Amino acid sequence: MLAGWCLTACIQQEQPLAAMIDAALDNATQQSLRMATDRQLLDNNDLLPRSFENGKLITSNSRWWCSGFFAGVLWYLYENNPQTQLLEQAQRYTARVQAEQYNTGTHDLGFMLYCSFGNGLRLTGNTDYRDVLLNGAKSLSQRFNPTIGLIKSWDNNKWQYPVIIDNMMNLELLFWAARESGDTTFRNICVSHADRTTREHLRPDFSSYHVVGYDTVSAEAYTKQTHQGYADMSAWSRGQAWGLYGYTVMYRETKDARYLDVAKNIANFILTHPNMPDDGIPFWDFDAPYIPDEPRDASAGAIICSALIELSRYVDHSLAKQYLRVAEKQLRTLASSAYTAQPNENGNFILMHGIGALPHNSEVDVPLTYADYYFVEALMRFKTLLNE
Repeated sequence: MLAGWCLTACIQQEQPLAAMIDAALDNATQQSLRMATDRQLLDNNDLLPRSFENGKLITSNSRWWCSGFFAGVLWYLYENNPQTQLLEQAQRYTARVQAEQYNTGTHDLGFMLYCSFGNGLRLTGNTDYRDVLLNGAKSLSQRFNPTIGLIKSWDNNKWQYPVIIDNMMNLELLFWAARESGDTTFRNICVSHADRTTREHLRPDFSSYHVVGYDTVSAEAYTKQTHQGYADMSAWSRGQAWGLYGYTVMYRETKDARYLDVAKNIANFILTHPNMPDDGIPFWDFDAPYIPDEPRDASAGAIICSALIELSRYVDHSLAKQYLRVAEKQLRTLASSAYTAQPNENGNFILMHGIGALPHNSEVDVPLTYADYYFVEALMRFKTLLNE
């Protein structure tokens, strides 16, 4: 089996990068259209694809944090190949998330709305999408506590005021709202959230805790944990990916060199870690106890890849080349048969081998809708670079 994978990987490496990207996008288009027209999804307007386990498509309603990713995949694929069928399906699955614009009970509105309605607005100019996004930004901003200086992540009695590193990903929606509305409150929330996250979440080596719990009276951090990783002091790979991506966005939106330094340092932690595999797809936790006999996480690999491609635009030539070498390796690995599913398999998800929350035995070695989203985004980002 290993020999077969090596042969496939070598063949993939020999294919010109532009051709590999086009082939991967074409495969993603066919797989995603099959997903969009799955009878289970077509027959129920409230369902969205989440994962695939034990031969069964796992779905969610719009309130699940991943609800906007599939529409986002369709929008990226429509951008790449503007065919009517992709547009219609992107509109269909975007509409299924619309109710979440008024949801004040989650920090994940950036994932839910900006990946779906945000890409839709960018590509179509539909003003109805703009209204949904502004309402969503208002809802998200209600979770900000100015005394603590952070957006609350979970409404969970285990912590008084929990904030997770994932929350850095939802600031992009607020930056957009600040530009679109002229209300600087949205931007100020982002800066406050990012600054305190830098102080409390990041360790001296620029790895990150997953959860920091804050006291609602003193506003002090009283616990630092890693809920979905191996241990509190370990480096959960997707958490590191969220941080890398989030601080890259912070620099893009503010041009503040502090955030660029953080992003570069997180990238350095990830890329130089002794447990980072040569193919660039990390184990589910960099400190998992049985490496190399631990599961990989395609979702973390895809997020890191997409972030590195953008980060390469903001650094010197030498560092940019380093980031893009890694990103190309990651893309080639993810596009190979080691991670990309065969047509009509994998529940019509694009990638295999994602890890949701291994310590909780949740979504282990399965496709994940957000892995597909960041993989397709990374393909589109690298294609744009090549075209430039």
